[in-house]
Amino acid sequence: MQWIAPLALLGLLVLGGGSGLAQPLPRQPGAAAANVTNLSAQSGPRQARPRLRVTPRYPYRSYHSPYPLLYTYEYPGPKAVRQCVDWYATEHRPSGTVIVPKMRCWWVPG
Repeated sequence: MQWIAPLALLGLLVLGGGSGLAQPLPRQPGAAAANVTNLSAQSGPRQARPRLRVTPRYPYRSYHSPYPLLYTYEYPGPKAVRQCVDWYATEHRPSGTVIVPKMRCWWVPG
């Protein structure tokens, strides 16, 4: 345990000499004045924050429920249009590879 202190002292002398450890950083004459002007520049006129308009997904329901809804899909609203995409996909079945039609649909407000 007595060898730790001399080893630490030797490490300080090898790495930096110990003379530069306690010296303060050099100050620039205009640094303090520059900080004051930067702070005073921030107190100028503020810009208005942009406003965000939040519209409910289902405008006919004017309340919020903390509980999940009992049904999966809701009424899409008046003049809603159903958009669909269809394609053919290959499925590998025990009887062999077959091509089957697939379709995905969703409601778009009209």
